[in-house]
Formats: sequence, C-alpha cells, structure tokens
Amino acid sequence: MAKFSFIRWLHLFLVISFSCLLLVSCAVNSSAGKTLRVATEPAFPPFEFKGQGGELQGFSIDLMNAIASSANFKVNFQSLPFDGIIPALAAKTVDAAISSITITEERAKTVSFSRPYFKAGLAIAIRTDNQDITGFDSLKNKKIAVQIGTTGAAKAKSVPGVQIRSFDSAPLALQELLNGNVDAVINDAPVTLYAINTGNLQGIKVVQQLLTEEFYGIATAKNSPDLALINNGLDRVLKNGTYSQIYQKWFKLKPPVLPTKSPFENQNNTKILTSIGVILQALPSLLQGALVTLQLTILSVVFGLIGGSLIGIVRLSHIAPVRWVARAYVDFFRGTPLLVQIFMIYFGLPAILQELGLTFSFDRLTAGVIALSLNSAAYIAEVVRAGIQSIETGQAEASQSLGLSSIQTMIYVIFPQAFRRMIPPLGNEFISLLKDTSLVSVIGFEELLRKGQLIVADNYRAFEIYAGVAVVYLCLTLLSSQAFSRLEVWMNPVKSQNKYDT
Repeated sequence: MAKFSFIRWLHLFLVISFSCLLLVSCAVNSSAGKTLRVATEPAFPPFEFKGQGGELQGFSIDLMNAIASSANFKVNFQSLPFDGIIPALAAKTVDAAISSITITEERAKTVSFSRPYFKAGLAIAIRTDNQDITGFDSLKNKKIAVQIGTTGAAKAKSVPGVQIRSFDSAPLALQELLNGNVDAVINDAPVTLYAINTGNLQGIKVVQQLLTEEFYGIATAKNSPDLALINNGLDRVLKNGTYSQIYQKWFKLKPPVLPTKSPFENQNNTKILTSIGVILQALPSLLQGALVTLQLTILSVVFGLIGGSLIGIVRLSHIAPVRWVARAYVDFFRGTPLLVQIFMIYFGLPAILQELGLTFSFDRLTAGVIALSLNSAAYIAEVVRAGIQSIETGQAEASQSLGLSSIQTMIYVIFPQAFRRMIPPLGNEFISLLKDTSLVSVIGFEELLRKGQLIVADNYRAFEIYAGVAVVYLCLTLLSSQAFSRLEVWMNPVKSQNKYDT
C-alpha cells in the first residue's frame, strides 16, 4: 500500500514538473512562429523599393528582416500608400510599419514608435540650371512639390507665399521638378541623394541638406504588445553589428550614434473630436474640392461630348481608313486604364518632349481636362454611334427625297432624335466621369478626394474624412441623376404632349 502511494506521488511529481517545463518553454518561445503584418510603401529608395524581379528591397526591408530574425518572429510585408499607413495602424489592420516614418510629436499622439533606427533630415532639390534658389530662405513665393503626409510637406507650409503640390510618392514629386512644373522639392536627403548618385535623376542637384534633424522609427498601434518585441530585436541588431553591416551596404558610411528611445514617448491626443465634429470641421475644405470636381467634370464632359460626337459619326463613315482610325481611338482609350492615361499625358509627354530639346510643361487643370475628355470621348463615341444607328433608315431616305443633303439630314433630322435616346447613357457617363475625377488627385490636383487625403494626412481620422468625401460624392451624383431625369422628360415629345393634354 505504501509502495503504491509512493508511485502515485512520483507520477504526480513528474506530471507537474513536465507541465511547468512546458509552460516555461512556451513563455520563452511565445514569439516563435508569430507573424507580424508590417506596412511599407515600396517607393522610397534606398529605404523601401521593389527590385527588378518585384521583390522588396532596401535598408528598411533588410533591417526589419534582421529584427525579425533576432527577435524570433516572421514578417509579412504589406504595401500601402504612405498617407494610409498611420490610419491603418490606428485601425489595427496592420501590426507595425517601417516606411521611413519620421518620429514627430503629432504622429506619436496616434501611434507608438520604436527606438530610432535612422538619423535623417530634409533636403532641398532643384534643377541644375536654377541659380535663384540657394537655401530655405530663397523658397519664398516659389512652387514646391512634396510627398503627401511627410515632414517635407509640413516644412513646406512654413515658407511664405509658397504654392505646394502634393504627390502620392517621392518619385512623382521629383518627376514634377524634372518636368519644370515646380521650382523645388523638399524631401528626405538620403532618398534624393541616392536618386542623384545612381543616375536616375539627371539635371537635379541638392542645394541644402538636413534642414532638420529627424529620426525614423518603426510604428505600431498604441499599447501594442508587439512594440517591446520589435525594440528587443532592434537592440540586438544594434549591439551585435548587424545594423552596421546593413548601413554600410546601402550608404557606404559608418552609422551615427542613435538615441536609445523615442523622443516622443507616451504622447496622448488630448484634442479628441467626435466623428460628427471631425466631418463638420473638414466640410468647408471638402466643399471647395467639390467645386473643383464639378468644374473638372463639366469641362471634360463638354469637350468629350464634342469629340465623342465627331468620332461616333466618323465611326459610321463609308471610308474604311477613316473608320479604322476612329475604331483604333475608341479601342485604345477604352482598353487602357484612365490612371495610366493621366500619367502618360501629365508626366510622360513633357518628359519625352524635353528629351527632344523642347521646353514644355502642363498645367494640372489642363492635363486633367485633356485626359478625362479624351477618355470620355471614346465612350461617348459609342453612345453616339448606337444612337444614330437606332434611327430608322427610312427617315434618312425621306429627308434626302426632300432635297436635304447628308449633313443637313444628320443635323436636322437624325441627330436630334438620336440625342433624346442618348440622354440616359450620357447621364451614366457624366456620373462615371464625376467619380473618375478622383484619379486626377495623383498629379496633385486638389479636387474633392485630394482635399480629403490632405486632411487625413494631418489628423489621421481616415474613416470620418473619407465618409464625408463619399457623402459629398453621393450628393453630387444624386443631383446629376435628377438633372438628367428632368432633361429626359423635357425632351420626350410623348410625355411632354401628355403633360400638355392633362
């Protein structure tokens, strides 16, 4: 009996010991196999960019992989636009972000930062033939391109009389400078210098480096348990020499001494507004953008309607080569994305002409209207063609028997009847174009969507602002739909006669 009791206690002791060992092992390796979703914008060489094979490369990418290896976790990189990274962190759709994010007091109120991993600063880039700009003070009343949501954009706002053009990425801002549309670019110094030194930016020079002393940090959501894990890994790579090796690889220099903690720790956003308050505060700026959107839409529809009507009529020509040219136009503009067409017209054409020795640049409104009009004309052309073909051929024969020429028949008989049938699809095209104007924001044109993006870049309240943008777009489309419905009723002779009879 005593022997049996001893065996029972021995078994119990072994079970408890094994359980404790298992718990300790799990605690030690709690991060093993853990995968962090890390946001980055791969358009910022040499920190974050895509190589020729499409793989992510850069100083930040190598460093994050080294941190993950050291702290025993895995990384799943997710590409996001820079101005959407902090809202994504706040919404916890990603776990962390490494995208050359400068640690600022305002950002530290929304997210938490790791200890600094890079010392940087802003630089002023100008064209090599520019002799007027010699430093920050000479930027007064100049046109400056910046990347939206960056410290360069914030610094540019302090220049008296400045005209700022915001772009989604640093390469687009630098291309704007190359095309001669702005006088300077304020951007992170290492990025601009890397682009110049690699030969990717010919005709650009840096006149003043390190306008500010800044530090990059890895961002996480507030009170995230992943921050300690990341800091632990970063401490290890800094101490074991891995950081120095990565720095030497990308910058051929000895790394500077970095602070041991974020300069803005434990920041809280004391100015908390309700969702309605955020939308109401942004509404005046959004309405200004809505007026620009309407202006852009109306101009594009007018020119698109003129061009589309002519192309639609040409599509019915009996001359085969002319008909083929019109068909090729329609196929090209309907078969390629509007966003690509905007880039080709605004950035591509000036660059090609300047390579040929011709000085040429586009005004943003002009470029936007041209791109939208050309695209809209392709769709309107098919509406016009179908509308004309829907009219009975007997009417054309009757008109010609009365002595009307082909042109007179088209102007006075065919087209007026066809136009009434075109109103519903033309209304759809107008509403589609109204929403497509948001794509012009990629060239820095401050229409409705860009106004919203600029506000989000300041307050990081993405849901409320974009909800407000959506409501304004909805109001515009509903008003447009009602206007076209009234026009359709007014131009319908049957309904007009019935109304008159009653």
